[in-house]
Amino acid sequence: MVMSPIGTTMSRRIYTVSELTRNIKALLEENFPFTWISGEISNLRIPASGHCYLTLKDDAAQISAVIFKGQKRQMGFDIQDGMAVTGLGRLSVYPPRGAYQIILEYLEPAGLGVLQAAFDQLKRRLADEGLFDPTHKRSLPFLPKKIAVITSATGAVLHDIITVTKRRFSNLAILIIPVPVQGHEAPQRIAEAIEQAHNTRHRVDVIILARGGGSFEDLQPFNTEIVARAIFASRIPVVSAVGHETDVTIADFVADVRAPTPSAAAEVVIPVKSDLKHQCTEAASSLQIAMLRILDGRRQRLADLRRRRIDPRSAVQAFRLRLDDVYDRVFKMTRRKIDTRRERLAWMGHRLRAANPAIRAKRLRERLLQLQNELSAAVGSQCYRKAARRDTLCASLAALNPTAILSRGYSITRRLPDMAVVREPDSVVTGQDLEITLACGKLRARVTAAKETAANE
Repeated sequence: MVMSPIGTTMSRRIYTVSELTRNIKALLEENFPFTWISGEISNLRIPASGHCYLTLKDDAAQISAVIFKGQKRQMGFDIQDGMAVTGLGRLSVYPPRGAYQIILEYLEPAGLGVLQAAFDQLKRRLADEGLFDPTHKRSLPFLPKKIAVITSATGAVLHDIITVTKRRFSNLAILIIPVPVQGHEAPQRIAEAIEQAHNTRHRVDVIILARGGGSFEDLQPFNTEIVARAIFASRIPVVSAVGHETDVTIADFVADVRAPTPSAAAEVVIPVKSDLKHQCTEAASSLQIAMLRILDGRRQRLADLRRRRIDPRSAVQAFRLRLDDVYDRVFKMTRRKIDTRRERLAWMGHRLRAANPAIRAKRLRERLLQLQNELSAAVGSQCYRKAARRDTLCASLAALNPTAILSRGYSITRRLPDMAVVREPDSVVTGQDLEITLACGKLRARVTAAKETAANE
């Protein structure tokens, strides 16, 4: 029997791993329903699900944290490794790993508000894309025929812009597009209003996007990406007049012109009508003076020409004489060219007739007949000379023919068996067989005696 090390009388409760984990999970969730926590982000992961998995740490400890996709969309800024944050969440346990973690419902940069962080991040991103580039800025028209004012219909901003417009250019057309300038729906409405101003029936020359002063939170619709991209995509120049002079928004960076206040925006866009009238009066006066000066110069020039005028009939007669001279020169030059061309034509006709194929063929036929006759005569003469030469050679050959010599009684003796011609007696021996060639045949003989003929015989 095996005894328990702590005794047999004590009752014991044995938990499974799952039961113990569930109890710890329930204990944590009951005692720490929502807890504020601060730390530094590390090991940030965002898989395809869109949830954020990270670790919050300080100098002495760390804890795993999760931000679900829905809460992440509401944060308004992008989290990064190394960022110090403060968050609100509830503690829980992830049973498959037995690790405790905090599920964050809210998160903001430590020491920096969420709105400011979102502002800085959006500003950097749009600047990197080139939306603030001065090369994209459009110049304002000198004298717009119609302006569009996008602002709240109930605020003092609209009243100030109308007042400045009446003071500077009373009959200038204004298109008022009322929009909410704060709240969740304000960014979408402002972007739609900018697009509405592009309707061709309005024929707007410039857009003023205006709002009165307010807190940083109140100006947030003008720090949104949708409004920034709507301003950048506008084909009409946009003047941003949001808040007071010290307030700076994303819309100010993207707009073509930034005005410190709505009233200043109206002054930037709208010239003073009286000043324009004064400029027109001065320009008209200067133009009148210049025209009078030009006319006086022309009158003086005309008077000089009248004093030096020439009788038109003399000029006409001079032109007639010149015309006759030119006509005579042209006629002579034309005649010379015609004669030259006629002579060249006759010369070319002569060459053409000389090169007539029929005449050329006739001359070639005559030449061919002449050559044939000469060839026949040359061949006949050559044949005659060759025949005479042949007869001479035949006679010489007949005279040298051995057969002819044999017919005069001579013979040719050859030694057998080598068939050598016998010319001397000592070239044979007694009993040597010989072959004797006669004019009409051959004889076989045998040497019985050889006798050398004496030199004096």
